[in-house]
Amino acid sequence: MKRIINILLLFIFNIGFSQTESYSPNLDGSRTFYKTFGKGEPILIINGGPGMNSEGFSYLAQQLAKENQTIIYDQRGTGKSVLKELNSKTITMKAMVDDIESLRKHLNIKKWTVLGHSFGGMLASYYATLYPNSIDKIILSASGGVDLGLTTYVSQNINNNLTQIERDSLAYYNTKIDRGNRSKANLLGRGRALAPAYLYNKKNIPTLAERLTQGNAALNQLVWDDLQKIKFDCKPQLKNFLQPVLIIQGKQDIIKAETAEIAHQALKNSKVILLDNCGHYGWLDTEEAYFKAIFDFLKS
Repeated sequence: MKRIINILLLFIFNIGFSQTESYSPNLDGSRTFYKTFGKGEPILIINGGPGMNSEGFSYLAQQLAKENQTIIYDQRGTGKSVLKELNSKTITMKAMVDDIESLRKHLNIKKWTVLGHSFGGMLASYYATLYPNSIDKIILSASGGVDLGLTTYVSQNINNNLTQIERDSLAYYNTKIDRGNRSKANLLGRGRALAPAYLYNKKNIPTLAERLTQGNAALNQLVWDDLQKIKFDCKPQLKNFLQPVLIIQGKQDIIKAETAEIAHQALKNSKVILLDNCGHYGWLDTEEAYFKAIFDFLKS
C-alpha cells in the first residue's frame, strides 16, 4: 500500500511540474504571459489570429512536449498579456517579435525551434528576419505565408468552404455582433457558422467554434494595418536563412499550396509536406500524420 501511495505521489509531483506559467518582461515595460510543458529541446509555439490568446494551443503543446520542452504564450494585448492601450504604437509586428526575443532571453534559451501556425507562421517568418541567430529550426504550420499574397484570395476561400446556410448564419451573427451584441451566444453562433471553413473533419466544429469566440477584432485590425504599413515581405531576408524549415499544411486548407511553395522557394533549407484530407488544423484533421511529420523533422 505504501508503495502504491509513493507511486501516486510521484505521478502527482511529475504532473505538477510538467507545466509552469509566469510572465516575461518586454522592452516597453509590458509583460508576456507564457506556459511551458515537458522537458528537452525547446519549441516555441506561436498561435494564429491575430487577436487570439494561446489557450487553444495547449493540446498541441502537450503532444509535442512528449519529447521536447514546449512554450506557448499570449501575444501582446491578448489573454493575460495585458496592455494599457491598444493602438498603432503598441500593436506592431516589430513589438511582437521583440516580445518573442525577450521571452527567449527570459527563459535562458540559446536557440529554439519556432512553430508558427497560421498568422503565427507569418510572425515566425518575420522573427527569422530580425533574430535569425536565435532559431534552430522553423515549422510553418498552415502559415499565412512570407508575404501578403494570401490577402488576395483567403476571404474567398473561406466563403467557398461554407454552405449557403452557413454563409447566411455567419452574416446573421456578424450583423448582431457589429451592432454591439457580443454575448457568448452570438459569438458561439458565429463560431459554429465559420468553423466549417477551416476543417476537413466536421466533428471538430464545436472545438474550433469555441476557439473562434476569443478573437479581438480591434487588435486583429491593428495587426493587419501594420502588415500593410511595413509592406510585409520576408522573402529577401529569408534567402539568407539556412536553418532547417518544415512547411506543413493541408491540401484542403484555405491557404493555397502556392503560398507554401513561395515560402519554400525563399527558404533554401526547407521542405513542404501537404497532408490529404486536411484543412487548416493538422492536429485536428489528420493528427497522426501531422505529429509524425513534425517529430520526424525534429529528429532529422
